[in-house]
Amino acid sequence: MSAKNLQEVLDQAGDVVDLLRNSQLGAYIYPVVPAEFTNFRREVIAWRETAVLFDQSHHMVNLFISGRDALKLITDNGINSTAKFAVDTAKQFVPVSPDGGVIGDGILFRVAEDQFIYVGRAPVANYLTFRATQGYDVDIKVDQRSPMRPYGKAVTRDLWRFQIQGPRAWDVIEKLNGAPVEQTRFFTLGHMKIGGEDVRTLRHGMAGAPGLEIWGPYDSYDRVRETILEAGREFGLEPCGSRAYACNTLESGWIPSPLPAVYTSEELRDYRQWLPADSYEATNAIAGSYVADRIEDYYLNPWEMGYGSFVKFDHDFVGRSALEAIEPEKQRRKVTLAWNADDVAKLLASPVSDGPDYQFFDLPNANYGPSNFDSVVDSDGTLVGLSLFTGFSANEKKVLSLATVAPDVPLGAEVQVIWGEPDGGTRKPTVQPHEQLAVRAVVSPAPYADIVRESYKPGWRSKATV
Repeated sequence: MSAKNLQEVLDQAGDVVDLLRNSQLGAYIYPVVPAEFTNFRREVIAWRETAVLFDQSHHMVNLFISGRDALKLITDNGINSTAKFAVDTAKQFVPVSPDGGVIGDGILFRVAEDQFIYVGRAPVANYLTFRATQGYDVDIKVDQRSPMRPYGKAVTRDLWRFQIQGPRAWDVIEKLNGAPVEQTRFFTLGHMKIGGEDVRTLRHGMAGAPGLEIWGPYDSYDRVRETILEAGREFGLEPCGSRAYACNTLESGWIPSPLPAVYTSEELRDYRQWLPADSYEATNAIAGSYVADRIEDYYLNPWEMGYGSFVKFDHDFVGRSALEAIEPEKQRRKVTLAWNADDVAKLLASPVSDGPDYQFFDLPNANYGPSNFDSVVDSDGTLVGLSLFTGFSANEKKVLSLATVAPDVPLGAEVQVIWGEPDGGTRKPTVQPHEQLAVRAVVSPAPYADIVRESYKPGWRSKATV
């Protein structure tokens, strides 16, 4: 009998690790936005040297939360403190399971006293949608991400969402506004007009310069986008395609796709019974050389992801007791691994050489599953961490991966990332038979780029999280 929900999928599979490592999901695609407008190298360099327009309209869920208990729902289910969460500000919101594993993260906007918008990947949106049914006086509206493969069918959303970033970003913003724009505090919301359209803004910034995330009703998408591109032309603004977009996280240090820690806790059984059999959690794919016997070994706690500073015990929340039992100084910590160029050359040459066939290394995003776990070992072959997101940065001219490593592994240490899966690989459609390669890498700060570490707000993708 076909499974109707995630719990039935797991029960029928028996082995959760095997299920997810052999998922038939296929390649992950950033939907709708073209892969490239010029070329991904030029588009990546633009956010460091001039300005770039990111189109974030399609790959994230918009979850609209309103009602008397909206703040209570958020407070009860996030590690973040809400004691100071003013209207027209935003937070990076992180819920955890009852056992303390991160479910995911995203940006939570407080747009009115009892109105919030969560923007991010499906796991957190799914979790909050379910939790809202558990006795909270709230209204929920879900604007699902666009389909990965629309097959030419029309795609629409409730909102479009752009970012204008880079050293010349504020020049573009003020030209659009027709007047100076106040550079408000990081993660503060505001308003402006673009092409006659009232839009909401979020003070953001990258490459050491202030920028804005902006959003508005989807029926104004074309008009606003063309207005921005026209205004930005004199400042070297480049539209950014989906290939370049994935490189941003390598430089900024955000680990985008942890495995949601929802597969095992008995307290989450009703949630798993609520999640459909075709949900993100049921079809998700684990990729990489790290193979554990237990699915729990793939879960990450907030300190391992650099979110330790977000954990506040000033409120009761799901998973609090589990996090209180953790000793932060003994946890793995987030770092960047800078891969050895000669070893990367072996991977890139493999498809056209007579030597070993290695797991294909795509550029600029080398990940071949939504949740990636490659073993990081020391010179003795001892596991010292996990590499979680890998790709090429045209700004740094390096292959980088975001990783979490044991606390006694110092910056500057050389480790090895085991690239490719054991025993010739799994049955995932993104994998063909291959051999593994141990790639040398240097343990480096996260974020990797000096300018990002020095310019981001402390505690959020900054030197404070290294």
